[in-house]
Amino acid sequence: MMYRVHVGVLPHEPILDPQGKATEQGLHQLGFAAVTGVRVGKWIRLDIEAANEAEARAKAQQAAEALLINPITEYYTLEEVAPLG
Repeated sequence: MMYRVHVGVLPHEPILDPQGKATEQGLHQLGFAAVTGVRVGKWIRLDIEAANEAEARAKAQQAAEALLINPITEYYTLEEVAPLG
């Protein structure tokens, strides 16, 4: 069975995020003063063949840790694991 997995990747909190800071400042200039702590990352979609959801999740975790993130500067979350079809 095929599963679709969404992987969210963000910089660790102590790491500077110039793109997040610029986005936050832009939001403030547009009147969104209540918005703080903006961090900009990336969204990765994987289609994974697996016997079940747990196996798909495990394969996504392995992929993230092996290639999709730099563990020194980034962390990831698996936002969604859902069967296709």
